Amino acid sequence: MSETKRKNKPAEKLTRSKISIGDLTPMMRQYFAVKAQYEDCILMYRLGDFYEMFYDDAETASRELEIALTGRACGLEQRAPMCGIPYHSYEGYVAKLISKGYKVAICEQTEDPATAKGIVKREVVRIITPGTVTESSMLTEGINNYLCSIHVSGEKAGLCFCDVSTGEVHVTTAIKTDHVLIGETERFMPTELIISDSLFDSKSFRAKLSEINDALVNRESDYECGEEEARELVSRHFGSSKDILSMDEARAALGVMLKYLHVTQKNTLEHVNRLEIYDSESYMLLDRTARRNLELFETLHTKEKKGSLLWVLDRTKTAMGARLLRKYIERPLLNPVAIGRRQNGVRALYGSPIALSDTEEMLGGIFDLERLSGKIAIGSVTPRELVSFSSSLGKLPELKNIIKPLESSVISDICRDMDELEDVRKLIGESIKENPGFLLTEGNIIRDGYSPELDELRDIMSGGRNVIASVETREREKTGIKTLKVGYNRVFGYYIEVSKANQGSVPEHYIRKQTLSAAERYITPELKELESTVLGAKDRITSLEQELYCDIRQKVASHIKRIQLTASAVARLDVLVSLARAAMENNYVCPQVDYSSSIEIYDGRHPVVEKMPGNPGFVPNDTNLSNDKTRVMIITGPNMAGKSTYMRQVAIITLMGQIGSFVPAAEARIGVVDRIFTRIGASDDLAGGKSTFLVEMSEVAEIIEEATDRSLLVLDEIGRGTSTYDGMAIARAVLEYVVNKLGAKTMFATHYHELTILADELPNVANFNSAVRRHGE
Repeated sequence: MSETKRKNKPAEKLTRSKISIGDLTPMMRQYFAVKAQYEDCILMYRLGDFYEMFYDDAETASRELEIALTGRACGLEQRAPMCGIPYHSYEGYVAKLISKGYKVAICEQTEDPATAKGIVKREVVRIITPGTVTESSMLTEGINNYLCSIHVSGEKAGLCFCDVSTGEVHVTTAIKTDHVLIGETERFMPTELIISDSLFDSKSFRAKLSEINDALVNRESDYECGEEEARELVSRHFGSSKDILSMDEARAALGVMLKYLHVTQKNTLEHVNRLEIYDSESYMLLDRTARRNLELFETLHTKEKKGSLLWVLDRTKTAMGARLLRKYIERPLLNPVAIGRRQNGVRALYGSPIALSDTEEMLGGIFDLERLSGKIAIGSVTPRELVSFSSSLGKLPELKNIIKPLESSVISDICRDMDELEDVRKLIGESIKENPGFLLTEGNIIRDGYSPELDELRDIMSGGRNVIASVETREREKTGIKTLKVGYNRVFGYYIEVSKANQGSVPEHYIRKQTLSAAERYITPELKELESTVLGAKDRITSLEQELYCDIRQKVASHIKRIQLTASAVARLDVLVSLARAAMENNYVCPQVDYSSSIEIYDGRHPVVEKMPGNPGFVPNDTNLSNDKTRVMIITGPNMAGKSTYMRQVAIITLMGQIGSFVPAAEARIGVVDRIFTRIGASDDLAGGKSTFLVEMSEVAEIIEEATDRSLLVLDEIGRGTSTYDGMAIARAVLEYVVNKLGAKTMFATHYHELTILADELPNVANFNSAVRRHGE
């Protein structure tokens, strides 16, 4: 049905509840049978070249996608509401629905319509949800797309995060408190969650989840997975790993996730095998407030990458590296040894400018091996993507040769893990054309010489076409009809066309096939035999190319673990290269990171502010925070004097040091901090019933409840949201609690100059003042 016809037939309102299944056409009965199994999804039902939606699904899709709502005869007096999209361009439409929180079930024809008896069989081949997307067009290159599962049992919880597009899985256990669960969830920013019913029914927990992002939330009981079933699923998928099988809550969360993926993806998920069991206490925990105030990934006001820490550090050349750099910033390390290994890798590249430049050039030609490996495993990779994949593998031998001489244990590990995959590259190079057709159904995929049968069929095609072309010349000579021509259409096949003026010269053995206004069309036994040979070869070529391609794809998929290990190595190298280039461009130094209780920074600079266009020059400052000496800095000074910038700079330099990056300073020593807390600026949540003052007090309460003596606190203008004396009392009480109870390293900016007296009354507290000097105009 054409688009024009669709738009000219508006549907009358007809609800499914009023329908008697027995009155429907066979096709609509099939539709309802499938739909009954997927009530929570928008069902895209394949009809010819379109995915059609009916009834409630049609009305929803018509509204959300802004496409015409039409109707279709369904065996009833009223037409069924319907809308549809072209199957070959479905991704853009599905992406819109997914972004709005819908699930989409793709229902395909599972038998050839040409050979089917009665209604063509159809079944759902996949359910696409926000957390299970694998299509490149629906994903952001440099950002992971996580599905999260949280299973609660007693006072403990298991958390599992999986990126189906890359095959990575992260699992941990945690104490069951909203604060801890939300904090862990914020690390990964999932687009979809499956959570225990108790959490699903908790309004406060759901409200906190909604503050993170607009993730789709599923109830765990809808995909219930008993203890034995979870153990079996995990064991079958990941092997009998004692580590995961002994973690009850984590195993349960992983089991639920695997069950959900099997239900939605309907394949073996062989590429989902990169299991990391992590200890949340191995990483610095950054809550949403800290990430926002420190502008790690986007700016506070414009929400753009430019102006963030990621903008300064991201010099990655691959999508894999970009995603891994985000993870490093999101999860700074707490182990100085692990930090030192990263630093050594950055130092090796920093000290070898030629190797650094050559490595960047090689990385620039490598496609997203992680996500390509996922598409290979699930069978959705296109021929052109396989060629791009092979082209990327071709860069690996030279890349390894460039970095091998560098003296660094972490780079040696990267070389070890970087399999050149020569056998895989050779297979693709010998089998797939350099510029194949974009779609599998288009053909023109397999190289000449790869399949003798295919080569023979192509020869028949080529020879048959030449013979048919020669028929026209021969028949003109035989009949004397100079205007005679041989043509082809999809209805009648090959034919001989003779004008009405030359009908008297038509031979008796010509068989009339079609009459036109100015000509007659004929066939001959010879022409039909040639047609059968050519068209038979063409059809067999199409099916054989598909068979060969699927076999090649499966052979490549059998090496999926090698491919994933190589992709991981390339990503790690890319991040080290990015950090080395940022250090070189911005004059950073390698900090000493240890277990001491001090943060010592000399001539420190704010890495983002100094890089912003139009900045006339950044004035560096020193910092010396120590649990033994100056533990708390009370900072005063005029507005716009840079107090907030200075405090954030210290926090960002500390964070940079703990991800293994060099830092903007002349010299730095950083004793690892377990958390960075920030309370900066005035903001409210009026929709949530929170005034500016209540938001401030809530954030302060969380800080003093969660911080330890190894934390770094950045507190700006505590108490400003209320009257002067109340605010001053609150600010003083917070300061006294930090000094006497927490012992955390703290920078405390205030306009309450009366608080400076605390430097004389409390131990390890010192006053600092922002000095402003005017130069000319």
